[in-house]
Amino acid sequence: MSEVNENLATETAEEVVAVNFIEAEINKDNEEGVYGGRVHTRFPPEPNGYLHIGHAKSICLNFGLGQAYKGLTNLRFDDTNPEKEDVEYVNSIKEDVEWLGFQWNGTELYASDYFDQMYDYAKVLIQKGKAYVDDQTAEQIRQTRGDFSTPGTNSPFRDRSVEENLKLFEEMKNGVYADGEKVLRAKIDMADPNIVMRDPVLYRIVNADHHRTGSAWKIYPMYDFAHPIEDAIERITHSVCTLEFEVHRPLYNWVLEDWADSEKPRQIEFARLNVTNMVMSKRKLRALVEANLVAGWDDPRMPTISGLRRRGYTPAAIRDFCERIGVAKADSTVDVALLEFCIREDLKLKAPRPMVVIDPVKVIIDNYPEGQIEMVTVENNPENEEMGSREVAFGREIYIERNDFMEEPIKKFFRLAPGKEVRLKGAYFVTCQCIVKDDAGNITEIHCTYDPETKSGSGCTRKVKGTLHWVEASTAVDVEARLYDYLLKEYSDGKDFLGDFNPESLQVMHSKGEACLGTTKPGDHFQFLRQGYYVTDKDSTPDHIVVNRIVGLRDSWAKQQKK
Repeated sequence: MSEVNENLATETAEEVVAVNFIEAEINKDNEEGVYGGRVHTRFPPEPNGYLHIGHAKSICLNFGLGQAYKGLTNLRFDDTNPEKEDVEYVNSIKEDVEWLGFQWNGTELYASDYFDQMYDYAKVLIQKGKAYVDDQTAEQIRQTRGDFSTPGTNSPFRDRSVEENLKLFEEMKNGVYADGEKVLRAKIDMADPNIVMRDPVLYRIVNADHHRTGSAWKIYPMYDFAHPIEDAIERITHSVCTLEFEVHRPLYNWVLEDWADSEKPRQIEFARLNVTNMVMSKRKLRALVEANLVAGWDDPRMPTISGLRRRGYTPAAIRDFCERIGVAKADSTVDVALLEFCIREDLKLKAPRPMVVIDPVKVIIDNYPEGQIEMVTVENNPENEEMGSREVAFGREIYIERNDFMEEPIKKFFRLAPGKEVRLKGAYFVTCQCIVKDDAGNITEIHCTYDPETKSGSGCTRKVKGTLHWVEASTAVDVEARLYDYLLKEYSDGKDFLGDFNPESLQVMHSKGEACLGTTKPGDHFQFLRQGYYVTDKDSTPDHIVVNRIVGLRDSWAKQQKK
């Protein structure tokens, strides 16, 4: 039972300057010679859904500890519930871990790798009088467990003989009984103040095919029984998990009391991640998918890692976010603005800044020569001179943003209006002379004149307050811009998450972009001038360009830190 996988860490871990309580605990273990100075962690997802941003924190923590201490980290799938698990989820989890920049020790591992050892160990507990087969229903077990003020009552089957329990347990394994007809329970103490310790269920009957073992097994271990055994078999040193498992730690230790190895893994709990405006539950995320409120697990509004990846978030930004929030013992909620700050910080010096008009209206420059196209120079990223500049076509007809024009301008509106003059980025000053409307009163054209003496770079010293981005009409490419907002309404408390779904979380715009957008590929990142950060979506083709808004330019989190 104490077999070790082939790829154990053999080096003694170097001490790390502790920045959180987990590292402090590991340092203490190393100083006292626990585990021989080894550090071996694991990331143990259940393959019953796609991972979300909360799992990213756990990935960064577990793999980060392995790297920091020159140890190892296993990727292990806790596949003990065949009714909800699928190979699709296994593959997506592996992709997420690798995309975040981490590599696990050896090949991936599975709880199902150890089903025989778990079964044998369960029989050891039966033989020691520490487990029994119970015929009570799930509801009867629940009713007899008691509560915080009332002790539970013993099952009428609690005192079955070892021989009868072994016989019944084998029959459970062989498929003699129906789902729910019997369970294997630990025999601990029905009056224990910790309700988790009141004879918890160790095995239940599930007559369903498993994605790896097929129909070989009719019984499956409960997570609380399987997890410590998996850790022990793999010789994990520090089993790091979220705070809700703190109350389960006594059971974790109890399960391993009779495990035939003097070295036992140690469970340490940290606070899980909660983020404003985000659903942080695989069960709830599955409900959104099944209700067709989103376009799948990788919908860019979803807080899944695959959704964030498609939205345009980068591995560096997510790792930076996880590092900034740190590791704590108490649950708290992080403002989503911090995550948005991290992606802006990552992209601001990397992303080129083409001009894209999201909601276009045509501008005709009446005194500009018809048919003439000239090239103007625009920097690729004003904050990073090394990215150089590009040549952009300019002509008589261009597009500007509809909200950059106001027929009756309000005070301090410095953009285009009748009789007002503005600068076109990299080009000329233009002045609005008149507008054209359709029968519904919508503006279809804005007619302007330009001053040929005001070309950017010509040395013109005259100043105007407004500078607009624009796209030349004849060379413009059509762009489908998907503007994503929060999945939940801002005032949501997350309890009625389906009722709090934000119906305006996606707006599709038919936009116009510079010609350079014609060669974009899925995954390309941009900052659209004056608009925000965008990424080319996987739906994009050379004939149909699709981009997703990652985040706008306004950085509320950075402003909060300055106050």
